[in-house]
This record gives sequence, C-alpha cells and structure tokens, in this order.
Amino acid sequence: MKKKQIYLLAVIMFFLISCNNNETVPRPKAYFRIDTPEKSYKTYKSECPFIFEMPEYAFIIKAKEEFCWFDIWFPKNGATIYLTYKSVDNNLNVHVEDSHEFVYKHVVKADAIEETIYQNDSLKVYGMLYELKGNTASSIQFYLTDSTTHFLRGSLYFDVRPNKDSLAPVIEFIREDIIHLIESFRWE
Repeated sequence: MKKKQIYLLAVIMFFLISCNNNETVPRPKAYFRIDTPEKSYKTYKSECPFIFEMPEYAFIIKAKEEFCWFDIWFPKNGATIYLTYKSVDNNLNVHVEDSHEFVYKHVVKADAIEETIYQNDSLKVYGMLYELKGNTASSIQFYLTDSTTHFLRGSLYFDVRPNKDSLAPVIEFIREDIIHLIESFRWE
C-alpha cells in the first residue's frame, strides 16, 4: 500500500509543480550573423576577349561545353555568378532582348526590378545591371557589350531556397563585387 501512496503522491506533486502561470513566449525567428571577408581583388585574364577584376575569395569554374562560359563561385556564401560570353554578329538586339527576358521571367516573384545603365565610352563597355528585389531565384543579373563584337551576360544564384531577409547581407556584399567587376571590365 505504501508504494501506491508514494506513486499517487508523486503524480499529484508532478501536476502541482507543472501547473504554474509562467507562460512560455516563442522566440522570434533570427538568422545567423554572416561574416564577410575583407574586400580584395585580383585580375582575371584568360583566352577570353576580356579582362576584369574579381574577388580574391571567389574561384573560377570553367564550363567545358562553350567557349568563355564560366562561373565565379563564392564557396563560403553558397553563391555563383554564371557568366556567358557570345560574339555579336549583327544580332546585338537579340542578345539584349534575351537578357531582358531572362530578368523579367522573375517578375512573378519579384517585388521590384531596378535597372542601372553602365557606360564607359573610353573602354567601349556598355551594359545594364538588374537588381531583383524579393524572393527571386536570381537577385542580380547584368550584361556588358562593346555594341559591335562582344556580349557578356551574368547572373547571381544561390545554392539555397530564396529568402530575401536571410540573404540580404550576402546579396549586398556580392552586389559590390559585381559592380567592381563591371567597373574594372575591359575588352581585348
């Protein structure tokens, strides 16, 4: 009988102790702090007809299928800038329109699309930078051309599902690298 009384007392004590008025409040969602490296750049030059500066903390991965198609990979950020080179043969408007269509395919998910024109007459580098706001698959795209012979298109993608809040610091960090790439770009 004593065992039953001890067991019953333990059950009653459990209920008395667990019944308090302290309400638990769920913690708000938070994201890990992202440490970014200090900005430093190196010149990228290959058999391709252009030169630009790219971040020291990124790596080039060449595509095997096409001439001058390659990726700039940011391993610590899970991000890749896909670069596609095409020669222009009286079809610049086709390449520009294709780039425009690739960007505006994201309009379904984009909150806004900002366009910035780049023009460097002395180096004959002209282009457009597209910044896609919202939970889009690609948050930054751009193209560069000399308007007669060369065309380069780039797009930034991440290896994770789009989340504008958690990716915002990384997008801004890589955006600065893309702008540096565009401003240091020259045709050969």
